[in-house]
Amino acid sequence: MRRSKRTGTLVIISDDTKGLYRDVWKNGVLHYTGMGKLGDQILEGNQNGTLYYSDTNGVEIHLFEVMKRSIYTYRGVVKLADKPYQSTQPDDNGNMRNVWVFPVKPIVEDGAIVTKQLEREIIKLSNEELVKRSKMSQADRKPQKTETIVYYRDPYLKEMVKRIAEGQCQYCGAEAPFKDKNNEPYLEEHHVKRLADGGSDTIDNVVAICPNCHRKIHVLNNNTDTILLEGIAAQNVNRLKRLLAYEQKTLK
Repeated sequence: MRRSKRTGTLVIISDDTKGLYRDVWKNGVLHYTGMGKLGDQILEGNQNGTLYYSDTNGVEIHLFEVMKRSIYTYRGVVKLADKPYQSTQPDDNGNMRNVWVFPVKPIVEDGAIVTKQLEREIIKLSNEELVKRSKMSQADRKPQKTETIVYYRDPYLKEMVKRIAEGQCQYCGAEAPFKDKNNEPYLEEHHVKRLADGGSDTIDNVVAICPNCHRKIHVLNNNTDTILLEGIAAQNVNRLKRLLAYEQKTLK
């Protein structure tokens, strides 16, 4: 954990590559193990206390996850979902000890993991930078299975496919129904083959469609729609290449 008194924030990191702390997702809540490598963990004199009292001390909590060594993925602002509790885990020497566990969840209602600030930053990136960030963000990483399966959706990929669509639904061809808070045409990303069915979070499996078509596709689950969208997603690969080539040409 890292605290900044200047900004009033606390950064917590859930590192899946280290075996010491046993953090686990349960029904959309991360049960995050507190700090302290040896002996019983305490609340006094460290950031465990900051997190414990975060509902009342005004400190904003930011969560990062590490699923692959040295690659940090920002999960957004989180808050305590329930009262912290104590559990037993081995310490760095293998001795059983008491640890503090903090149930935290993202402060979003729709399951999104991207804060408004990050969305604003993504919009400003070049197409080439989007591709670079997307690769760093591990678009192809496998879902993490706990009591539920948490599927990661790459925010850079979402912006890429929206740029390819140029404000028009890739299914019905209509203009986006409205503009979002960033003054961008509102379209939703749709995975042609669902992540739950083994689909990939990659450009050749994602399209940008209006919310009406999105709901229709999920409700009807029509094979004809799927075949059509598969073709559109396949074309998105070449469309992205053209966007990148055009960007490179204009920079010269």
